[in-house]
Amino acid sequence: MGKAVFSHVNLIAENWELLAGFYRDVFGCEIMQPGRDLSGPDLDAITGIPGAHLKGAHLRLPGAGADGPTLEVFEYEQTGSSGPRAVNRPGFAHIAFEVPDLAEARQDVLDNGGSPLGEIVRMAVRGRGSLTLVYMRDPEGNIIELLSWGE
Repeated sequence: MGKAVFSHVNLIAENWELLAGFYRDVFGCEIMQPGRDLSGPDLDAITGIPGAHLKGAHLRLPGAGADGPTLEVFEYEQTGSSGPRAVNRPGFAHIAFEVPDLAEARQDVLDNGGSPLGEIVRMAVRGRGSLTLVYMRDPEGNIIELLSWGE
C-alpha cells in the first residue's frame, strides 16, 4: 500500500441541511456541490442496510485546501437508534476547531442552536504554550471542541 491521505469524517444527522448550515454559519465550512442523494444496490451492499437511502453533502473544512479533508454530513431515510453522546464513549468522541477567539466562538455555537457541555479551561502544554479549550454540543448533540493556543 502506498502512502495514505486523510479524506473525510462522516457525521450522520437527523436533519443534514440544518446541521450542515450550523457548521457553515458557525465555523465557515463550505458546502460543496454536488450534494448527495444515494440509493440502490451499491449503497445497500456497502452499508448492509436493505433499501438504504441517504442525502447530504461534503463540507470543506476551514483551513483545508480545495482538495483537503472534508466533513461529510449525511442523513439516512432509515435511522438507527441514538442516545446521548459522551466524551468518554469508545469510538469517535468529538470534532475540534481551533479558533482565534474562544469566547466569541462559544457564543456563536450557543446562538446557532448548540449547547454547553463543559467549562472553559486553560492549561499549560509543555513545549507548546497555553491551551484554552471547551467542549460544546452542536444542535444534534455531537460534541465539538473549541480550542485556542496562546503563549
